[in-house]
Amino acid sequence: MPATGSSVKQRLREYLAAERPAAITEAVWRHLATLLAPVSESYLRDLLRDTGLPFEQPYAGIRQHTFEELEASLREMLEVYTAAAGQDPARARYCRRQVIAAKDRAKFLAASPRTAPGKKAEKQEMAEWMLVWLENPEVFPAWVEARKRAAGLRPSPTPA
Repeated sequence: MPATGSSVKQRLREYLAAERPAAITEAVWRHLATLLAPVSESYLRDLLRDTGLPFEQPYAGIRQHTFEELEASLREMLEVYTAAAGQDPARARYCRRQVIAAKDRAKFLAASPRTAPGKKAEKQEMAEWMLVWLENPEVFPAWVEARKRAAGLRPSPTPA
């Protein structure tokens, strides 16, 4: 059991060494959020991403370092959102909150005077992708393929 006076990072290391989870599942996520409280979800998510363990959506959140990461995480989130829409409204709302938070972060970076001009344009485009997802998640896969074709980018491989 992690020591109470330790940092969140240290307590997480101790937990992972003792429990050795194979993946960051909903159960692991919820347990860690309680065990390491008070800890922000974004900080916990960053620490867990650094472990390299597989990470279930919606707890993995939206990755947006590249357009490829953004597209993959929005598609993953869509799967969870669609599955939850009828049976688990709280989970569906959680999915939307993750996309909204990521969109807000992209908009913040796009508006920051400290962000390089090229990065500003990239973050504005990423925010647009997330807005489309939020407005109509089911349309997002077709929309993003059309958007990439219009921009001269290679379409994604069709999932099997």
